[in-house]
Amino acid sequence: MGELWTDTYKMKTWLQVEIAVSSAQAELGYIPKAAVEDIKAKANFDPARVLEIEAEVRHDVIAFLTNVNEYVGEAGRYIHLGLTSSDVLDTGLALQLVASLSLILAQMEDLTQAIRYKAQEHRYTVMVGRSHGIHAEPITFGFKLAGWLAEVLRHRDRLVRLRRDIGVGKISGAVGTYANVDPRIEAIATQNLGLEPDTASTQIISRDRHGDFISQLALLGASIERFAVEIRNLQRTDVLEVEEFFAKGQKGSSAMPHKRNPIRSERLTGMARIIRGHAVAALENVALWHERDISHSSAERVILSDSCIIIHFMLKELTDVVKHLQVYPENMKRNMNIYGGVIFSQRVLLTLVEKGMSREDAYAIVQRCAHEAWNKPQGDFHGLISQDSAVQQYLSDPEIESCFDPQHHLQHLDEIYQRLCI
Repeated sequence: MGELWTDTYKMKTWLQVEIAVSSAQAELGYIPKAAVEDIKAKANFDPARVLEIEAEVRHDVIAFLTNVNEYVGEAGRYIHLGLTSSDVLDTGLALQLVASLSLILAQMEDLTQAIRYKAQEHRYTVMVGRSHGIHAEPITFGFKLAGWLAEVLRHRDRLVRLRRDIGVGKISGAVGTYANVDPRIEAIATQNLGLEPDTASTQIISRDRHGDFISQLALLGASIERFAVEIRNLQRTDVLEVEEFFAKGQKGSSAMPHKRNPIRSERLTGMARIIRGHAVAALENVALWHERDISHSSAERVILSDSCIIIHFMLKELTDVVKHLQVYPENMKRNMNIYGGVIFSQRVLLTLVEKGMSREDAYAIVQRCAHEAWNKPQGDFHGLISQDSAVQQYLSDPEIESCFDPQHHLQHLDEIYQRLCI
């Protein structure tokens, strides 16, 4: 990914655009075909030389064209005819963004497969579900991962759409009116570059597209952060239901030898914040003066490359974390049954109602027993329910036992898995 955002690669895209435009102009008879063949054969650039020229002329595209013409010679007078700098800059940038999204989507496929495999492996690994950070009702670890998978698949679909929306070029001149360049040249050149012509450009491609680009990466980063925060919470010492792989020889703390910290998930959490910050800058880039100013340019030199490189790294990092995640079913079972199975309170409530007790009475009895068991070393919700005289009037011992069977909560799990083709 980093290679796509070097000066060398950027200038390669500029040269691609200039050659595509010259070829289109020759095809339509605006310039000699022999000149285009000469340009294709000789056109080149030296990044160091471009920077040397730019130090004098203070204009990156002029410096680039000056250097290219040093290679091409006489035929160089046909390069950049009727164009403005942003025709080259924005069309070349579109090539960079499309290439970056292709790498991101490929890495997303690796993450998708890693999550899919782990979700299948732990399809029936029962654990407690939590809401507000408090024990709720049983789920499985695979079910939790199925939710992650569904989210990643939504991001994949968004990025496929985004690759289409960002894959536009413009060869429309100084204010976008085609005053000095035939619109057919734009159509031919962009097609040959694998892009679509922008619908109605100004001097630049409107930055709502780029705002969308960074916003979608920020949204993907937010989901990665959600997964990372979940891993961090589940790795807490008092929970310890999953754990990042801890390599031989790895150290967790300079002071405390026992530490095994979720450092990779913490890293992902921090990097998501960077992309969200970049999304703010991208949105502020949308409002430019009249047909164009360059206030967006300096910000984009940072936010576009950074966001692509960071999100690609985040996807690779999360993929590896998921693949090697340590899962502890026994700890899940221990946590689920704490305080005598208070997480089965709703099943007891509903069963009592089904047997004829009023909901208000049933709720009061179940809540009283649950709160009596809650947060006590020997708390036993199951025992309190079983011994409650009012409950005994409605439920037999086997019926009470059935309320504490986690399998009831998993009866529709396969339907969810089928939706995800797991």
